[in-house]
Amino acid sequence: MSNNPLSFAITPHAEPVAADERASRLQDPGFGRLFTDHMATIRYSEGKGWHDARIEARADLKLNPSTLVLHYAQEIFEGLKAYRLPDGSATLFRPDANARRFRNSAARLAMAQLPEELFIESVEQLVRIDREWIPSAEGASLYLRPFMISTEVALGTKPSTDYLYCVIASPVGAYFKSGAGAVTIWVSDNYTRAAPGGTGDAKCGGNYAASLLAQAEGQKQGCEQVVFLDAVERRWIEELGGMNVFFVFADGTLQTPPLTGTILPGITRDSLITLARGLGLTVREEPYSIDQWQADAQSGKLTEAFACGTAAVVTPIGEVKGRKHGFKMGEGQAGPVTQRLKTALLDIQRGRSADTHNWLRKVK
Repeated sequence: MSNNPLSFAITPHAEPVAADERASRLQDPGFGRLFTDHMATIRYSEGKGWHDARIEARADLKLNPSTLVLHYAQEIFEGLKAYRLPDGSATLFRPDANARRFRNSAARLAMAQLPEELFIESVEQLVRIDREWIPSAEGASLYLRPFMISTEVALGTKPSTDYLYCVIASPVGAYFKSGAGAVTIWVSDNYTRAAPGGTGDAKCGGNYAASLLAQAEGQKQGCEQVVFLDAVERRWIEELGGMNVFFVFADGTLQTPPLTGTILPGITRDSLITLARGLGLTVREEPYSIDQWQADAQSGKLTEAFACGTAAVVTPIGEVKGRKHGFKMGEGQAGPVTQRLKTALLDIQRGRSADTHNWLRKVK
């Protein structure tokens, strides 16, 4: 438990979803459409600090039309998962890393910074009360969405004096409809996701809003995701619309774009780098151009590519389309290196292999 003196007032839902109905819903949860009974909330106000921590029935938020978040988009969020282990217990994967990134995002958007121990405790409390919502099916998990919004009622471009922090939970299956199959991605040469000095390395809603038009463009071309290039030269690969990207070469080495302030520092990305190096693989964090990607794929120098993130886990990329680019990789499924890394990650998350990095945090 946290050493923070702030404790949560816990009020169980008066009419939770019945056990048989919950079991029925968990058979095919989809992604992000089904929600648990409860939510966690903590409030912040200038001069008072963090207060009013609660676990209560999930309910609508009531906001004044002049609430700052609705006008100036002071908003950040996180994504992490809880898993059901073979012994029936529940565990979180690297919540401390999410807590640190949440604080970094808050700092970039001039928001109040939630203590990391409060972040972790809020997530644990919600998982504890809604643990029966954790799916047991292979590939399924409980997706947790902590977020924070500015709640001061005022108009004026300035940091808010008041904030609401909230955590909701959603049982989920596979992120992509293709399941274990490879996805097709669209090269965005009209739009960029982030620029130097911007908010690219913060997890804020504005970054994702900026990606939606490019994402829609890609969907019209039959693509599941979009890959963004740098905002300066429109040449260097940065990341996909909501996940990082890795490249696997014929010599067995891996490469991923470096963290230069315009790319979100993915926790899955960091975990895979650690796992790959532990398996004896060479991983380079170096720039890689879209033209080089095409040339290497066509020559056979590059044999695999995959996207990764909390939601997508590890998803192979089978084809790349664009106005100036078009090429394929692999056989429509995960290549051997991609599959090896995915298995290594999932085995730790689901308690099937030793957690030598101390990434799991059991919810007691």
